[in-house]
Amino acid sequence: MDNNNPNQINVEFPKEIVGGVYANNMAVTHTAEEFIMDYIMIAPPAGVVKSRIVVSPGHMKRILHALQENIEKYEQKFGPIQMAAEPGREATIQ
Repeated sequence: MDNNNPNQINVEFPKEIVGGVYANNMAVTHTAEEFIMDYIMIAPPAGVVKSRIVVSPGHMKRILHALQENIEKYEQKFGPIQMAAEPGREATIQ
């Protein structure tokens, strides 16, 4: 990488999260100022929030666009994705 590029942003990737976090459910809420996405691992009879992401409405729109674009690319390469069934119960976040 060119360290003299003023437009370059060096992003630190902490070793604790390199492997990612698995979640099999997500809850989305919003206010006028932000969207809140809670990524949840549900293993009946309970679940735990593994990550909470809070973003502005404008950034949420960019996230949505990026997800749509990447799903299209994925399906072009690997075929249609089948929609997963809705979970049987809604999670209550405490």
